[in-house]
Amino acid sequence: MAFGDLPRGADEHTPVFVISVAAELSGLHAQTLRTYDRMGLVSPGRTAGGGRRYSMRDIAMLREVQRLSQENGVNLAGVKRIIELENEVEALRGRVAELTEELSAAYAAAEQAAAAVHASYRRDLVPFRKQDALVVWRPQNRR
Repeated sequence: MAFGDLPRGADEHTPVFVISVAAELSGLHAQTLRTYDRMGLVSPGRTAGGGRRYSMRDIAMLREVQRLSQENGVNLAGVKRIIELENEVEALRGRVAELTEELSAAYAAAEQAAAAVHASYRRDLVPFRKQDALVVWRPQNRR
């Protein structure tokens, strides 16, 4: 099975690969995958019998752990912290997107409310500033 092939109906998050296939796809030894699982670096899905099942996302993460540790010289504790921070950033980006949508909805509601208030104004009233106004009073003739 090639690195892009998934069973029908599966997506990148679906745990479908047994440890031997995941090891082959990631270029790592199966024991390394077990170690990464124990350390919490990559946590595959589990079958009812307890067997590990890896998703394409897990395999991409295995490759990233290997890249960080081998090419960049980051120890596994550092890799774990990097992964935690990346997950936190992803969650925060999602929250920012939610809040942006809520803010847009609030702005739209405020604009509609302001438009409704403006529409209710009486048209015979003219707003003015007191310091610029000149008022002339003339008493009415009483007849």
